[in-house]
Amino acid sequence: MASIETAQHRSETGMPSQTLHARFRRAAGPGRRWPAIQPGLVLACIVLALVVLWALVPGIFTIYDPVQGLPGQHLRAPSAAHLLGTDSLGRDLYARIVYGAVHSLSGALAAVGIALLVGTTLGVLAGSLGGRLETVIMRLVDVLLSIPDLLLSLSIIVLLGFGTVNAAIAVGCTLIAKFARVVRSEVVTVRRSEYVEAAFGSGGTFFNVLWRHILPNSLTSVIAFAALQAGWAILQLSTLGFLGYGAPPPTPEWGLLIAEGRNYIATAWWLTAAPGLVVVLVVISINRISRAIGSLGK
Repeated sequence: MASIETAQHRSETGMPSQTLHARFRRAAGPGRRWPAIQPGLVLACIVLALVVLWALVPGIFTIYDPVQGLPGQHLRAPSAAHLLGTDSLGRDLYARIVYGAVHSLSGALAAVGIALLVGTTLGVLAGSLGGRLETVIMRLVDVLLSIPDLLLSLSIIVLLGFGTVNAAIAVGCTLIAKFARVVRSEVVTVRRSEYVEAAFGSGGTFFNVLWRHILPNSLTSVIAFAALQAGWAILQLSTLGFLGYGAPPPTPEWGLLIAEGRNYIATAWWLTAAPGLVVVLVVISINRISRAIGSLGK
């Protein structure tokens, strides 16, 4: 009885027990010891912050034009003048990587945004309403998950056409089913909680309970998953760019940079190694941050 009364009190006062805000407050409560500084997480944040600055203000990091080549500077090795060398057209590779950050990050954000919006909607409907609607949605999700991501994204690009925007849409479509499954699982778990049942029992409407209880308590896992998928989206967009389905030349997109350098890998290895290393570091950093978000409040 006590637990039910407590749950009813939470539903009446609009205070679900494990919201993201409550987790922050509990972590900062009196007598609570903060976890030790994690060097890996700090390094991941530094890497991601640097790449975000590249995307926002690339001009303060390099003086070179990412598209115009320099006469007589073809395939120069890394040096003080050109930190990562130059490509076959005399373009500074470091400048192209810096200016390419905006294409990769914006594409990844667009892809995750599409998947988050559509996938969350489907997951919430399936987890909250149940019944035949849940069956139909989850069978559609199973079909999408059975198709390899690269094959599905290539099929969508063939229908929509090449380009950065279409590549982001294609990658976003491949992530919808994953978001729907994760959100549905979280919603079903929260839906069975005592305070949610009490909220319905005390006369709460579906949308009121959904907004005040179900969605806030599913937020942490969804945010962590979205961060994880942002790294995967960058990797997918780079793959599409490498295959020639992403941004057209001379756009300094990271996947395209790797593709342009593969013909010179024996004589100018830095053309492939540098942008490839940047992609790896960014994806690893995002994954590390997503793990930290996922562990929040546990």
